[in-house]
Formats: sequence, C-alpha cells, structure tokens
Amino acid sequence: MKKFFVAALIIFMCSGAVHAEKKPNTYDGMGYVGTLPDVTKSFTTAEPKDALPTFEQIKNFHSSNAIKPAPTEDPAFVNIILKTDKTSPYINDLREFVPMLESILDSIESGENVQRFAARVYYLNTHADYFRDKYTNLPEENYASFQKVMEISLHAKTISQLRTEAYRYTPYMAYQGAGHIYNGTNIDDQLNYLQMEIEQAIAVIKEAN
Repeated sequence: MKKFFVAALIIFMCSGAVHAEKKPNTYDGMGYVGTLPDVTKSFTTAEPKDALPTFEQIKNFHSSNAIKPAPTEDPAFVNIILKTDKTSPYINDLREFVPMLESILDSIESGENVQRFAARVYYLNTHADYFRDKYTNLPEENYASFQKVMEISLHAKTISQLRTEAYRYTPYMAYQGAGHIYNGTNIDDQLNYLQMEIEQAIAVIKEAN
C-alpha cells in the first residue's frame, strides 16, 4: 500500500512538471487571453424611423381654404398694390417723342455732322408717321400735342433735307441765286429756329395728360 502511494505521488509530480514546461513565460503579442463578457444581452439596436412631413397631409398645403384669394375687387388693393396704369395709350405714345426730340437738340447743340443729324430726324419722322396714321380721324387728332408733333416732325425733316442738299451741292453751286440758301449762315439760322420749336414741343408733350 505504501509503495502504491509513493508511485502515485511520483506520477502526479511528473505531470505537473510537464504542464509547467509548456506554460509560456509571457503573453506579449498574443492579445487578450482572458474571457470577454457577452455585451449583446444588454445592447438594443436602434431602428430607423420614417421622418414626418411638416404638414400632416400634402393636400392640406394646396387646399384652397389655406390660401386667401387676392381682393381684386377692393379698390384699395387695385389702386395701391397693383398700381394700375391710369395713362391713356395716346399719352404713352406721345411721351415716346420726348427722347427723340431731346436727341435732336443734343445734335444741334453739339454741331453733329449731317449724317448723324439726318439719322435722328429720320427716326423721329418714322414714329411721327405711325403716330399720325394711328390717331387720324380720332378725337386725339384735334389735340394740341398731336398737332405740335406733326409740325415739329415736318420742320425737322425740311431742315434735314436742306443740310443734306447743302452738303452735296454747295461745292458745285455759286453763291448767287439759288445757291445762297445753302450757305452756312442760313443753315445755322434754320437750326436755331428748329431748336426753339423742339423745346416748345417737349414742353407741350410733358404737360399733356
């Protein structure tokens, strides 16, 4: 019995020595060698939720009950908010002549050459012809402003033709006889008179209502 106990003790000691030799001295580079806790038991996955629109229903946004119609029948809204144009078509057409006449004034005052002056007058005459055709046989035909536009258009056309002819023919005509109408003094006098008429015409047009 004693021999059996001694043999068992020897075998046990040898087994412990074998395990001691296989156990590493260090755990460097082996990572964590312990037991990790199970965190999935207390972790809840967040489920995505659908975003809600600002308005409960899209149809409510486009509902006619949600948008008040403009009070177009209210005179205060029409006169203040919309600010309707109260001028007549005739006055609107008439006022278009102001910048045309002012450009001719600038041409006279700056001594612009014959070609540019003639171009400005031609532009005025073209609009005057349209203006005449539009309002002939209408009450506007008797307005002072209408008559003034017709007069100034014709006078400007006459002076333009005079300057153009003088530019073309003066080198070939003698001063005596018909040639004197093309001399510079006469043309300057005609331009000065036209300038005064244009200034009067602009005043008449601006006062028309």
